[in-house]
Amino acid sequence: MTGRVEDFFEVRRHAERGSYERSVIDAVLDEAMYCTVGFVDDDRPVVIPTIHVRVGDTVVLHGSPASRMLRILKGGAPCAIAVTLLDGLVLARSVFNHSMNYRSVVLFGTATPIDDPERKLEAMRGFTEKILPGRWGDARVPSEKEFRGTLMLGIPIDAASAKMRSGPPSDEPEDLTLPVWAGVIPLRTVAGAPVPSPDLPPGVEVPDYLRRQFGDG
Repeated sequence: MTGRVEDFFEVRRHAERGSYERSVIDAVLDEAMYCTVGFVDDDRPVVIPTIHVRVGDTVVLHGSPASRMLRILKGGAPCAIAVTLLDGLVLARSVFNHSMNYRSVVLFGTATPIDDPERKLEAMRGFTEKILPGRWGDARVPSEKEFRGTLMLGIPIDAASAKMRSGPPSDEPEDLTLPVWAGVIPLRTVAGAPVPSPDLPPGVEVPDYLRRQFGDG
């Protein structure tokens, strides 16, 4: 990575939508269920979608030690991480001013392996609890073989920025009298009722933490 780090994550286009507050950045990282990781492999740009979790001041990625992405990042290659939450379609009176409401974060840094057993186990718990709070205390924890076979990498949240848009469309003054509907169509991700695995043993009920959030299935 050449040039100032700030040149990569500083919000320039619509700078008024940018934020460098950690509370704002953390909230987006925590809500997003997956991220996209960008890096260079053999002089070619590569982007890979993967799940992530924030543990304190670090974004953690995990997977098999054989993963090409993780091997490259473990070797010290700089990376970029992006997450986006889509909140709505913004319909303006002109096609040009159509937009979307969103919350996003971009993060740049270099990954470091998480080798300390306690930190690694905590990161594993963080991944599980992010997917579904309460699951870590219910499902089987990783075996020693699974634990050793998982590579954890942490990227510090130092060079990061958030960018957001919210609210109604921004129409040109001369377009406000056009007989065209304008407004926002809100979007949100909605989970359905749990669908049991076909090989679930008889008598295994939907756990309370799952029922409280999604119903009985």
